Amino acid sequence: MDILAALKAERLSIADFLDGLDDHEWDVASLCDGWTVRDVAAHLTMSTRTTLGGTIKGVIRARGDWNRMTADEARRLAARHTRAELIAQIRETAGSDRRAPGAGPLDPLVDFLVHGQDIARPLGRSRTMPIEPAVAALGHVHGSAFYGARKRLRGLKLIATDADWQAGEGPDEVRGSAADLLLLATGRASAVPHLIP
Repeated sequence: MDILAALKAERLSIADFLDGLDDHEWDVASLCDGWTVRDVAAHLTMSTRTTLGGTIKGVIRARGDWNRMTADEARRLAARHTRAELIAQIRETAGSDRRAPGAGPLDPLVDFLVHGQDIARPLGRSRTMPIEPAVAALGHVHGSAFYGARKRLRGLKLIATDADWQAGEGPDEVRGSAADLLLLATGRASAVPHLIP
């Protein structure tokens, strides 16, 4: 799979999706605890614009809490930019291979695939996750210590029903689409309650 091509396609798709939302939908709570759709959109502009110096300062301000630092920066950008500006920023860097400090090649793709669902599902809207990128993202998340999936899913064997993919060991099996398994692996169990054994 061409990761950058898949990422570009997902970025442009998210930009189009956001462009089609009504004003009030931008203020709806996303699947990210405490984040609105607007906050998530702002967060999605960050991966190609974040610098090492900015990250270090943000982590210091957040007293070492990575999640707090990310949320604070997303909210700051959401307050500073209009909807049109945020969408334009996503489109402008759709083909960029620049990543946030410490991020691997698949991390921006994971971000866009998962956050696309974070904004669509609470709005009752459907976003199809392309299967090959979803499987690549799922394998990456399951194997990465950063996402905490192995700890979160200890004792579970995950089996994709729409792709030749499985991972994990344990007496309990969880079967679902690669998209739903990816949401589960990234800590969004509330979005896919039908997957919980």
